[in-house]
Amino acid sequence: MRIAIIYSNQHEAMIGTLKNKIESTGLSVSVRDIKQVQDADFVFILGGDKGILHYFHTIDNNSPPVLGIYETDSTGFLAQIDARDINNAINRLKNGEYKIDEVSRIAVKIDEKQIESALNDVTIFPFRSATLMEYKLRINGEDIWHDNSDGIIVSTPIGSTAYSLSAGGPIILRGSKVFAIVSINSIDVTRRPLIVSEDSEIEIDDIVSRYHCEVILDGDKRIRVMNKVKCFKHKYPARFVRFIDQAVSIIAKKVKLAEEMLGMPPSAKLVLKILEYEGSMSRKDLIKRTMLPERTVRLALSHLLNKGYVRKRVSLRDARQKIYELKI
Repeated sequence: MRIAIIYSNQHEAMIGTLKNKIESTGLSVSVRDIKQVQDADFVFILGGDKGILHYFHTIDNNSPPVLGIYETDSTGFLAQIDARDINNAINRLKNGEYKIDEVSRIAVKIDEKQIESALNDVTIFPFRSATLMEYKLRINGEDIWHDNSDGIIVSTPIGSTAYSLSAGGPIILRGSKVFAIVSINSIDVTRRPLIVSEDSEIEIDDIVSRYHCEVILDGDKRIRVMNKVKCFKHKYPARFVRFIDQAVSIIAKKVKLAEEMLGMPPSAKLVLKILEYEGSMSRKDLIKRTMLPERTVRLALSHLLNKGYVRKRVSLRDARQKIYELKI
């Protein structure tokens, strides 16, 4: 069994320890560039959900099955193995106590130019919030609706429990061969979420707003769009190692979170989603990323800490700085 490890610079300090742990089990392991993993049997990715999303944004061909590894009490929803428990995970791989889940990715074209794929969702918004966006939706060339809304989401099954769920979209069981389309705060109450076959070509055309609009991939990368976005199934799915007794835990966790978010202040919801998508952050980084006033972010964090949604720890790089991360 050959294992490739992918990591970012911020996890460089622990890579040697992890490599030694894996080698102590008798397996072959190497630290690789993302684009050089084809001969591995499994890819271990450090950095939790953020590391996994970055990996699938970067790799455009078929990938070996991926196992996400986290380093703190913040597990996210894609990564499932604590680095301290790596030996147990290796033994389970050796004993065949796992299955491989395949999840379709969304290939994206912006103004006819192919860009990187998305694993969770593709969203389109005006550059400035609280601004309506006008667009036409077509499925396989057929006009579906003409809409004015805050934006639109195209989601995979694995992304249906992320931003799409918060915007009123349906939960889609992993493995379903569909995409979800959700209009966000449309002025037309008939614009309900749509479920379409993953083989469909989804076209958002004639995009108009007072300000320029952006395509956002998995809540992170932003690309300006002038007129048209096309979404369709990527040629190669994302493949995940899923230990058998953990197959349903992600959806159960997300359903519980969705119920609890109903009574949460909007600012707290935004901060929570930023931490979910982008990983641990300082308060200063959260202010910059959310573009909310400092006092609003402080109150949002206080609410999340009191409710037990996030935890606070001391930064390893600067003991004077506090880092906030998901605890659920």
